[in-house]
Amino acid sequence: MNILKTKHILLISFGLLALILLFMFGGPVYRVWQQEMRGRAQFAEAEQNRRIKIEEAKANLEAEKLNAQAEVERAKGAAEAIKIENGTLTDRYIQYLWVRNQNNLNDKTVIYIPTETNLPILEAGRIINPKTK
Repeated sequence: MNILKTKHILLISFGLLALILLFMFGGPVYRVWQQEMRGRAQFAEAEQNRRIKIEEAKANLEAEKLNAQAEVERAKGAAEAIKIENGTLTDRYIQYLWVRNQNNLNDKTVIYIPTETNLPILEAGRIINPKTK
């Protein structure tokens, strides 16, 4: 029975010694591996963020190109309209353009109508649209 206890004590001692050696030498190796994995993850994240920024820049460039093309087409349309009117814009056409443009404005647009002295009427109240309250 004494020999059995001694074997158990030796086995436990060697197990504890092996465990201590594992932590002594395995711990630093694990920390280095963990830092390497963290560095790889950060690098992959930075690479992905860079790719996202590049794709956003490409999308912005494409949008600006399309906006420029739309502006060119608007200018062509305006030039053709002036050409049709023989280079003169009538008051009636300007009023039509103004009314058409009112559809693009939001409900909170304030329009000042000049008086004889070119000052806005101060005592007039604003009409509030009941739908926007």
